Amino acid sequence: MKTRKLGTLEVSEISYGCMGLNYHRGPAKDRSEMIKVVKSVIEMGVTMLDTAEVYGPYINEELVGEAIAGQRSKLVIATKCGFKFENGEAAGLDSRPETMRKALEGSLKRLGTDYIDLYYVHRIDPNVSIEEVALAMQQFKKEGKIRHWGVSAASADIVRKAHAVEPLTAVQNEYSIWLRGDETELFPTLEELGIGMVAYSPLGRGYLTGTLDKNADYNENDNRGSLPRFTKEAMAANQVLLDYLAELGKEKQATPAQVAIAWILAQRPWIVPIPGTTRVERAEENIGSAEVRFSEAELGKIDEALSKIEIVGSRQPL
Repeated sequence: MKTRKLGTLEVSEISYGCMGLNYHRGPAKDRSEMIKVVKSVIEMGVTMLDTAEVYGPYINEELVGEAIAGQRSKLVIATKCGFKFENGEAAGLDSRPETMRKALEGSLKRLGTDYIDLYYVHRIDPNVSIEEVALAMQQFKKEGKIRHWGVSAASADIVRKAHAVEPLTAVQNEYSIWLRGDETELFPTLEELGIGMVAYSPLGRGYLTGTLDKNADYNENDNRGSLPRFTKEAMAANQVLLDYLAELGKEKQATPAQVAIAWILAQRPWIVPIPGTTRVERAEENIGSAEVRFSEAELGKIDEALSKIEIVGSRQPL
């Protein structure tokens, strides 16, 4: 697989989001089977695995740690901090340096490693300045416990403030063919500062695959049930986008999911999508997206078509 640069960090151009292995995507599946999925993804050439302490909490990192045993040196491990926990559940944001340090030590232990390649603050804590967070990350780097750092779900202003204290390697935000708000302010900032972007939910939390049942009941361990874009009405209204992706797929001999990921790859050379899946065949499909190419003329036509499609439903509950 080809690689891309997030700042100075080189990773596979399509990497892997681990969250759904046990968290927010329905009842958790068999642990041993999920470990096999992670190992298969690595065999396919993926080098960056993205996890977080809050996915479980803790279970996801433990699972990834077991899956990467014996292969650590060839992988880029990304994980995240920034929550407090009570009774084994996330209980709000907490990016105080002492909480971050505790989180980091826990992640190192669960992942079975002595350093994290890319360490994010998972969400921006309004009670802790981003400058204080950056200084803590700076110290972790000096100690050799992390090699790069990033912010997730962050604005251009936050990125500038953080980068001024300790240079950022990556920003991880939601970005896909149906969610493009960051193109206006964040993208120029990342370009200017030489920071990479990791695109989470590149398949619109599964919607852009065209395989979801609009009548499905998203409840147990699946946060999509609370999202406006996953109401039956919104899913039905947004079918026009799926129809368009299917049309493009016929032209490119690709699936709608492959078109959606390939479109992201075509936007900027410093964007790395991290689609997640619990199925090996879906991982193969996602990685196959790298073979789908668009000309500049085709991208222009796609932009024109997308400008006429109104997406129904906000990204998160209002």
